[in-house]
Amino acid sequence: MKRISVIGLLCITFICFGWIDDVPEKKDGIKIAFMADVHFQDIYAEFSDTDYKGIENPVTRKFNTIRTMDAQLHSTRIFNENYFAFLGALDDVARRGIKIVVLPGDFSDDGQPLHLKALRKILERYRDTYGITFLAITGNHDPVRPFSRDGGKTDFLGENGDEQRIVSKDKVNGKKANELPTVISKDIQEMGYDGILTELYDFGFFPLEKFRYWETPFSTYTYDTYSYEKAKLSSSLGYRRYQVPPQNSIVPDASYLVEPVDGVWLLALDANVYIPKEQQSGEMDSAADFNGAGTGYDHVLTHKEHLVAWVKEISQEAAKRNKILIAFSHYPMVDFNDGVSEEMKLFFGVDKMQLRRVPGKAVANAFADAGLKIHFGGHMHINDTGVHSSEQKNTLFNIQVPSLAAYKPAYKILTLHSQQKLEIETVVVDTVSGFNELFPLYEREYFFLQKEGAKELWDKSILETKSYGAFAEWHLKELVRLRFIPEDWPQEFGAALLKQSGKDLLFLPKKNQEQKRIAAEVKENGLHLSDFETWSGFDMIYDFYRLRNADKLAFSDLDENRLRQYRFVCTRMAKSNDPNYRLWARILEGTLQGEPADHFMIDLETNSISDLRE
Repeated sequence: MKRISVIGLLCITFICFGWIDDVPEKKDGIKIAFMADVHFQDIYAEFSDTDYKGIENPVTRKFNTIRTMDAQLHSTRIFNENYFAFLGALDDVARRGIKIVVLPGDFSDDGQPLHLKALRKILERYRDTYGITFLAITGNHDPVRPFSRDGGKTDFLGENGDEQRIVSKDKVNGKKANELPTVISKDIQEMGYDGILTELYDFGFFPLEKFRYWETPFSTYTYDTYSYEKAKLSSSLGYRRYQVPPQNSIVPDASYLVEPVDGVWLLALDANVYIPKEQQSGEMDSAADFNGAGTGYDHVLTHKEHLVAWVKEISQEAAKRNKILIAFSHYPMVDFNDGVSEEMKLFFGVDKMQLRRVPGKAVANAFADAGLKIHFGGHMHINDTGVHSSEQKNTLFNIQVPSLAAYKPAYKILTLHSQQKLEIETVVVDTVSGFNELFPLYEREYFFLQKEGAKELWDKSILETKSYGAFAEWHLKELVRLRFIPEDWPQEFGAALLKQSGKDLLFLPKKNQEQKRIAAEVKENGLHLSDFETWSGFDMIYDFYRLRNADKLAFSDLDENRLRQYRFVCTRMAKSNDPNYRLWARILEGTLQGEPADHFMIDLETNSISDLRE
């Protein structure tokens, strides 16, 4: 008879009587990193069909092909410095020993061969050096259209600080005087599914021998009859196509299910929907026949119904086989505006603030009732957690992964503690080696724009930042000033708010007696009236965007006392006679709320979230 130690006997007793919770299963401790919206562009690009080398950096003596700072500060994403952030994030993953990295779409910026070849080499290097398995799915900036088309940009940085046009085919008329000669290269075209998936063949889109299992919505084999050879035969994009109404055009679908380690199923959903145009070219596989993807799951329900049916089959099979099922795609499945989307539509307008990208409740209902419980999404460049319970009492957790190319740059780590308990941690990518390498080139651009008398000149202070995190923060601040306020905000209200101080907003049009009472309330709440004079309407708007992008991650960049002042001002604005002030108060208050989105635990047995922030 074998001896049982006292400690072993105690452990058995504790387990039998339920004194030890959460006995780890064999899947315990598996970690998966999620990096969304990398928007990778090769800043050291080498063209295959032109002598153009880019512009020489006077400090490093390297040649760079980069976009202008002006272009970056008018875009929701950083184009150049995210190159360094991506490498920094991969280095961090390698240091932590994480062996699975998921890329939920927009891993490229418009799917050009120039950049995808460099991305492939980077992924191969980290795979071969650290044993990392990369799994990607397409976003709307990967295949911009389902099939290849000419592309390029007019806002690459030129030798003297001006703009350099680089295109795959020069079709642009009316060039500016003294414009630099156009660089023409096929390396800058926008590839469709076939080119992109072929370039990234080894990163989930096709079966590999090391996978335990792999299938698509169009596979005919089962888990029991699976073989690598069968999967490989059926993985061709020729088999992975569906009809899109109303023209019934045939479009590729890159979705797949993979079991990279025993017991864990990762479900990659291609939620790109390219709705055909009314007027068709009559050509086979023509990009010109389609509108771009970008809306996401609302269009999946109307034009890609086979995905919902497939998810239901996979969910049932995962439960039957005791697999942990984690879904990921480029688009959110749950409203990400902390319950104030309707107020935002009334305040900004339905076409502003990317409100058309907010999925309807029908989306969350459909996937929750299909059996999906955990989904990681991107697209919005925000940090958020959404929870939706359907009428059938099924709960779906939607985790929005922040972008490495926007504030606040971060990625997510999922740790599987058991079949029911999942820990999610958000890792901020702040200190990045080389992030300021291109600053001398931006100096040249700034002086060129200054000399030309540019109408809206970006703030040169961004070139004084000491970390990538601070750079991304400045990027958002300038984006708010140069684009968001002019384009998204109600013109009269926005102009009035910008001129007001916190004290003005506190009082609004109040009689002297009323102002005295409000001042007394300020004091009773432990606040100082003078502090409300230290910030403006712009500060409030900017902080709103920081909170909307980063959720509670933004708290480290915000003054706690300032947040208390905002909340107090919101109570005053909520009582205003002006409906715009009332709406703005509800929007800002809602943005300060929300489910934990930094470091938290999800319990699938109780459908609950617990905050793990220290």
